[in-house]
Amino acid sequence: MAVLTLAVINRIMISELAIPASITAGILAMSQIVAPIKVWIGQLSDSKPLFKLYRTGYIRLGSILSAIVIIATLQIVWQLGFSVINSGGWQWGLETITLSAILGLFFMIYGISLSTSSTPFTALLVDISDEDNRSKIVSIIWSMLMIGIIIGGVIGKALLDNLHLSNENIIDSKIVNTIPIEVLQEQINLLFFVVPLIVVVLTIIATWKVEKKYSRYEIRSIFANKSEGITINQALKVLTASRQTGIFFLFVMVLNISLFMQEAILEPYGGEIFKMSIGETTLLNSYWGIGILIGYGITGFKIIPKIGKKATAKLGCFLVAICFIFIILAGLTQQQNILKLALIFFGFATGVTTISSISLMLDLTAAETAGTFIGTWSLAQALSRALATISGGIILDLGKFLFKVPTLAYGLVFSIQAIGMIISVAILKYLNTEEFKSNTEKAIIQVMEGDLDG
Repeated sequence: MAVLTLAVINRIMISELAIPASITAGILAMSQIVAPIKVWIGQLSDSKPLFKLYRTGYIRLGSILSAIVIIATLQIVWQLGFSVINSGGWQWGLETITLSAILGLFFMIYGISLSTSSTPFTALLVDISDEDNRSKIVSIIWSMLMIGIIIGGVIGKALLDNLHLSNENIIDSKIVNTIPIEVLQEQINLLFFVVPLIVVVLTIIATWKVEKKYSRYEIRSIFANKSEGITINQALKVLTASRQTGIFFLFVMVLNISLFMQEAILEPYGGEIFKMSIGETTLLNSYWGIGILIGYGITGFKIIPKIGKKATAKLGCFLVAICFIFIILAGLTQQQNILKLALIFFGFATGVTTISSISLMLDLTAAETAGTFIGTWSLAQALSRALATISGGIILDLGKFLFKVPTLAYGLVFSIQAIGMIISVAILKYLNTEEFKSNTEKAIIQVMEGDLDG
């Protein structure tokens, strides 16, 4: 699903439909703007079983809704594309404003659907794991995620490989539609039907009886068997009991902004600077995915057991910063091989950073309010990714205005990301999981005492 939204739709809107990067990024970011709902969904999965299951029912429902919504969203993209072509290029008018607003609304609904699935899923990882095996479980799960992205990239390239750039449609000296939109529709509609269908089927298979067999939530949580479960007010009291919650929230925000600012511009970078086709830029996710897959496996089973989660997170941040320098170098030399190699190493560094930070995240989660905590960390991730997507597009447009040279404009985005990773390392030094556990345990006792007192 990530390949569809952040490797195909963004490329089509920016490169093929000539919609400004800042507008495209803003629309895509709407799926993250609804992030506050993650806390409520997480709390619901702590207290209100769906189809007699605390987590799995929400996971399946969210998966089905996501598939339906993304197919509908693509159709709005085509309507916006026709509007741009008919008006002779991007310009603000009633039709384009209306279609952009509708498209943003659909991305918000898509974001809610994803949250309904992803937040309870991550909470389920807390329910089925212990602190000593958590990093290994996270490595396995996120490795499967990246295999999915790699396969998605390969499927995308296979279905879109016959779409090649053509400069026949030029309006006001700008390429408005490098491939006829009717040709785009036929191939991409097929991709957007096949992939979501696969996702739904695999979600149902993958979650079959997992919660019933492996979850220890009802044993661990003192609220699980209460008739009303933990209330949102009780969950928030536990959530805000430790200053470590705020520190980690800030770390997640800065880390994700720094990691994902290029998310909406990487494929346009490949198309504009390296003259790649849509299929080739879609495949860039696979190079990144191969690297991240290696990083996931090594981190959970080798690096974290040897140097610890916090030290591993610092290492990952430094490696990511270095990788952005090589991505800039690839653009300056316009060598596709350097870009592909840089993306593999960037993927590895991202894998190290991701597994260590997620392992820290699961440690900074109380069993009684796992869904609420995961919702909060997911909120930080979603808000930061929304800011990253929006700021990536804005900085790219700003860079193009300042430098008039596309390579330098893209380089500005990557440079700011490298600086952000160094700031993340500085924040990490204040993080203390033992302090967090002590404070949340006291808060849970206080909540229970208050409940018993009536």
